Amino acid sequence: MTYKDYYKELGVGKIATPAEIKKAYRMLAKKYHPDKTRGDKAAEEKFKEINEANEVLSDPVKRKKYDQFGADWKHYEDAGAQPGGFDWSKYTSGHGGQTHGTSTHESNGMFTDEGVNDLFEMLFGQRSGQRQGRRGVVRKGQDLETETTLSLEEAYNGTTRLIKLNSQTIKVTIKPGVLDKQRLRITGKGGVGLGGGQNGDLYITIKIAPHSEFQRKGNDLYQDLPVELYTAVLGGKTQIKTLKGKVTLNIPKGTPNGKELRLRELGMPVYAKKNEFGNLLVKIDILLPENLSTEEIDLFGKLAALRK
Repeated sequence: MTYKDYYKELGVGKIATPAEIKKAYRMLAKKYHPDKTRGDKAAEEKFKEINEANEVLSDPVKRKKYDQFGADWKHYEDAGAQPGGFDWSKYTSGHGGQTHGTSTHESNGMFTDEGVNDLFEMLFGQRSGQRQGRRGVVRKGQDLETETTLSLEEAYNGTTRLIKLNSQTIKVTIKPGVLDKQRLRITGKGGVGLGGGQNGDLYITIKIAPHSEFQRKGNDLYQDLPVELYTAVLGGKTQIKTLKGKVTLNIPKGTPNGKELRLRELGMPVYAKKNEFGNLLVKIDILLPENLSTEEIDLFGKLAALRK
């Protein structure tokens, strides 16, 4: 994959502490959050990049492998690389030393095609066409793994991602309603097959970034709504924001604090199902009036006396 400097993305040095990485990420996430940069494609892309960088650098295990192998650390891990690096001594010619396998040939201290093929099979599970033809080995290509982060709006509407693998760029369409940690399979876009075998598959793990207004549980969305005391007591109407757009919500007379109002089919789309949606549950958060005047306090006193 194309090398990405995650430290540069977050604006920190390679010796940055976890706390410094966390602080830098929060500042950038706040700056480039889709809610503040709506319609700004460059800012949206920046938001995705800093989320990706944070995913790696905030995880001690992933960060250690990234520091050692760069953006391709996953591929090295799959190929069997060890913390100390690949053991090239098995593939180097030397006086009195051993070569890897009985089929490796040398010429003036250099590998022939035979030896190079053995090396590439060890690293990537592949051999050259000449080697394949002789041995007649047919093998499916290696499956590849990657991940990408979406905003909740992208998960609601569906989106596309350009995934860069070696020298090719793959456009992936993500359907509306995709879930956090859902794993998508792109058939035939993994490693090249051996001896005419089919290509491996590409697996993409989806991560959904936290949202400032909505919390998601399955296909349902949850939202807190501040409501004035008088509206809760007397009833009324108010406009609220949903991922589908603004709607008018009816606040029933005498609505208690913490009451959840259900708005049907205003939640997330059900993945891969047409015209099916979850619900939006709006929790009422009653706001008590502040800085009451003497007259207002007197009226509340009279109201309290009437309730006795």
